[in-house]
Amino acid sequence: MAKGIREIKRQIKSKQNTRQITKAMEMVAASKLRRSQQSAEAARPYADKIKEVIANIAAGTQGVTHPMLQKREIRKTGYLVITSDRGLAGGYNNNLLRMLMQTIQANHSSKDEYSLFVIGRKGRDFFRKREMPIVEEVTGLPDAPTFQDIKSIARASVSNFENGAYDELYLVYNQFQSVISQVPVIKQLLPLDQVEEQGDGPSAQYEYEPSAEGVLDVLLPRYAETLIYSALLEGKASEFGARMTAMGNATRNANEMINSLKLQHNRARQAAITQEISEIVAGANAL
Repeated sequence: MAKGIREIKRQIKSKQNTRQITKAMEMVAASKLRRSQQSAEAARPYADKIKEVIANIAAGTQGVTHPMLQKREIRKTGYLVITSDRGLAGGYNNNLLRMLMQTIQANHSSKDEYSLFVIGRKGRDFFRKREMPIVEEVTGLPDAPTFQDIKSIARASVSNFENGAYDELYLVYNQFQSVISQVPVIKQLLPLDQVEEQGDGPSAQYEYEPSAEGVLDVLLPRYAETLIYSALLEGKASEFGARMTAMGNATRNANEMINSLKLQHNRARQAAITQEISEIVAGANAL
């Protein structure tokens, strides 16, 4: 019985150490989540302004066309996938990769029909194990990434579309809605036909130098790269939200296990004391 009590105490100590770790990770994730939300919100005005200028050109200038605004026959598709480098984030990566695999299996009959650009070690390892075609990858991003951290992969994915390496490009990432809700989405990035939509409110009038086409040549790739960076910031906020939720659940589970083990410990100790008293009484009666 004493050995059983010692084993239970050892398990209680182990669960208490685990709870301490998960609680600390929950607090760290909460702190990083706030910063990621602020970064995502700060990036939106820049993207919105570029979109306004592009929409103004597309709607107000006759005969202006650009390959990034035009749909073409789909022979090959590109996917830019944003995952995390580390785990312990619940279903953050699994849900996203499962949805992408279902999409690929439904739309493509061979690996020659799509290409992958991957941000994050979890996604990179997942695709490597399945020998899927990865064109470029970026891993080891900081918790507060800048555009320079993904500049190469963003420009490569956009330029490959312009060069005709594939005919459409999709962003695959987790869209942040709340701390407990991160929704995996597959959103079309290229061609940028959605920028032609105009609001009902007043719009500014621009003069273009040297030409509207020249401005589009500069702004359209920049706008696409900005959307990629915004998706990365959304993904980071989703990652920290998912990790915060997962570590919170782990802490609560540890508390429940500790309480259950303490109850077992008290019952075992009570049984041991009762047994010792019974042995003493039996010995006294024998004398």
